[in-house]
Amino acid sequence: MKKLALAAAIVVSQALALSAFAQEAKRADVKAETASAVKAGAIPKGEAGAKEAPVKSTKARPDVKKDTAAATKAGAIEKGEAKAPEMTEKAKSTKARADVKKEAADATKAGTIPKGEASK
Repeated sequence: MKKLALAAAIVVSQALALSAFAQEAKRADVKAETASAVKAGAIPKGEAGAKEAPVKSTKARPDVKKDTAAATKAGAIEKGEAKAPEMTEKAKSTKARADVKKEAADATKAGTIPKGEASK
């Protein structure tokens, strides 16, 4: 992709250089040069540029399905988006609410708690 953009930039710069130094370049010459660059693939079409070739699999679909089924049966593939750890009990605090509030206020006054997005 970068090579293609570089080649297009070179072609355009050469066309501009020729027209700047040799003012005799006609519109038809420039159009012909641009058309040949497009035909050669030096100038990509549209905003996306040149398309890349799709990736081909090295295995047949039945082989992939068989491998996936075997991995699922062996337990190597987890089900769902993510497995949450099993929680047996709710976490309980060992401090009273007033103590926690006091510690937080002291830490805020001391400046040990970052403010804003830095705390994330």
